[in-house]
Amino acid sequence: MTTATTTTTHTGLDPAHLTTLGDDLRADPSFRMARNAATAANVETVTLDRDVLATTDSSTSVKLDSWSVADQKKSGRCWIFAGLNALRGGTGGVIDTTGVKDLELSQTYLHYWDKLEKANHFLGAMAGLVDRDITDRTVQHLLADPVEDGGQWNMFVALVDKYGAVPKYAMPETRSSSDTRAMNRDLSTSLRAGTARMREAWETAGTDGTDAAGSAVGAVHRDTLADVHRILTAHLGTPPERFVWQYRDKNDEFHRIGEMTPLDFAAEYLPRDLDDYVCVVDDPRTSSPKGELFTVEHLGNVVGGAPVTYLNAPIEVIKAAVLESLQDGRPVWFGCDTAAQSHRDRGVWDARLHDYEGFYGVDLDLSKEQRLLTGESQMTHAMVFTGVDIDDNGRPLRWRVENSWGPKAADKGFWTMNDNWFDQYVFEIAVHRDRLPQQYHKALSTSPNVLPAWDPMGALAR
Repeated sequence: MTTATTTTTHTGLDPAHLTTLGDDLRADPSFRMARNAATAANVETVTLDRDVLATTDSSTSVKLDSWSVADQKKSGRCWIFAGLNALRGGTGGVIDTTGVKDLELSQTYLHYWDKLEKANHFLGAMAGLVDRDITDRTVQHLLADPVEDGGQWNMFVALVDKYGAVPKYAMPETRSSSDTRAMNRDLSTSLRAGTARMREAWETAGTDGTDAAGSAVGAVHRDTLADVHRILTAHLGTPPERFVWQYRDKNDEFHRIGEMTPLDFAAEYLPRDLDDYVCVVDDPRTSSPKGELFTVEHLGNVVGGAPVTYLNAPIEVIKAAVLESLQDGRPVWFGCDTAAQSHRDRGVWDARLHDYEGFYGVDLDLSKEQRLLTGESQMTHAMVFTGVDIDDNGRPLRWRVENSWGPKAADKGFWTMNDNWFDQYVFEIAVHRDRLPQQYHKALSTSPNVLPAWDPMGALAR
């Protein structure tokens, strides 16, 4: 039996064809207008649909926030900011419990432990892959960004479970926590150097999997982790083992609770059911069936912690879970493709906000699945839903979002997401398992399907 194949012939650019294309453009008055606009102004400005912007109201019928936004500055710690923001606000949150209006929990504290845990996780992966060629795709993918700022909800919970939390004053921001470029560069160099030494040790001791080879690799692992610890502590400082917890509430009443450990603080003030929260994604790819559980290979931070898993469900199920949580007074952590169809100054997202197709006169339409498959779209940012505007029929019209980009833009840092944008660019939420229909509960206890390390479902953690 002969299998038919398709042969595609590639040819060089034809000057005559290019001349024809140029002539067509010169004869097109709409293109001349677009060219004049694009050469004189920002494309984001000239493609903006002013009607969408003008008719997007920031008010919502459900609004949980009464606090100020935080600012992650020049760092990729959005998932930590979003995690702590989700826990500090709403019914039963730290602000509600203590009465401290603008209380912030230390992002730097969890950031420190995340970096150290990620370094250990990375070195463990490199030890397990030491027998593969250095050009192996998985090895190269991990080496490309050994200790990135990004992360996932499960990784956030793993850190809180192991290290607890502290108020921001107990471990404040540093220059390097607010601008992580130099720190990440040097940590990555250290980990890549450790990887090279690990491979040298493996070759020197013998590549037959003997105890001597394993011991040599393990020694490099420990030495490299000590180097990482030194660099990290130089940039972020030493995390507190204990701190004095005292504060003034919104009524200006003083409270001195006394000395606490970070784990004591978490046990007293953070929700005790964090391990019952699950990540639910809208992965529209036909290769990822709805109702099944997934994980991404080599994705994680705390070795031995709960794995990073995602339950794939329809966007309608995700939206209903967010709506129910907000109506019950609980903010919701979520991941999305934040740059798509957005206006940063006004803090607005709408799926039709920019008319790029009309401006260029070309077809740019892609489905959510196609955008994910081609790399056009993926999770790039984590934030928190803090409100929703619901019409008389119970349908969401727009969503209120606590961002972590400071208070200067949008509604003092709180953004407005029209519901059509939710469908197209929200990919993931973290909610209590009880928010999900019963039919999805069984999947949570199954063995997850394993996606490769470079799968876009892991993009938020890079």
